[in-house]
Amino acid sequence: MSASGIEARSEAGVNVIRLARPEKKNALSTAMYRGLSEAFEAGERHPETRVHVLFGSPGVFSAGNDIADFLAHGGGSAGDGLDTVLRFVRLLPMLRKPVVAGVDGLAIGIGTTVLFHCDLVYASRRSIFATPFVDLGLVPEAGSSLLAPQRLGYARAFELLGLGETFSAERMEAAGLVNKVVEETEIESTALAAAQRLAAKPAAALAMSRSLIRGDVTLLGERIEAEVRIFKERLGSPEAQAAFNAFLTKRSGN
Repeated sequence: MSASGIEARSEAGVNVIRLARPEKKNALSTAMYRGLSEAFEAGERHPETRVHVLFGSPGVFSAGNDIADFLAHGGGSAGDGLDTVLRFVRLLPMLRKPVVAGVDGLAIGIGTTVLFHCDLVYASRRSIFATPFVDLGLVPEAGSSLLAPQRLGYARAFELLGLGETFSAERMEAAGLVNKVVEETEIESTALAAAQRLAAKPAAALAMSRSLIRGDVTLLGERIEAEVRIFKERLGSPEAQAAFNAFLTKRSGN
């Protein structure tokens, strides 16, 4: 699956999924969103898979959406780009098996909001978290407008999602999103060790316990759909168009 920018392998009951586009700082393209959905869905179907683990590359988990790719694939007009993103976003709350993430470096936009759907998150000391949705003329996505206040408290959630403040790994640990901060050389071994411990537990008991701990996801699904409706409207807004143009112009160096 590496051609899509996503690599996936299964080992000892663990579905290891890796964002593998380091030359673009793992900015998520349409192909990567499709690959992520397929990798998670394959792990959900496979009876021997007990746990999903999500990694990025050394020094960069994900820089967020690849805006140029997103717009090129019809993201601004509910085309294939947006549909592919929504497939992944809608899948996240429906995953039945635990998800462990190992974050090293940049975790921007979806690189942060995806972590709210993970059961365990480990981060290196050099990791930073930010969600510049408002700066792009957009709104929070992936259910983060509901999950962030629940996990971080309103004040910190608004600081992250509204103000667009950057959070360090240590602050995210104190806030409750990150379970443990480790050295970058230990991030993958730490996440895999936790995943292997989960994979060794009685599967039915683990699944039932996770369901009880997470609670009813109906409200989360409704919030995701509300975010989707507003997000679609915002994509065509003058604010978003101006922000996208400024971003692309800055990137091209013009």
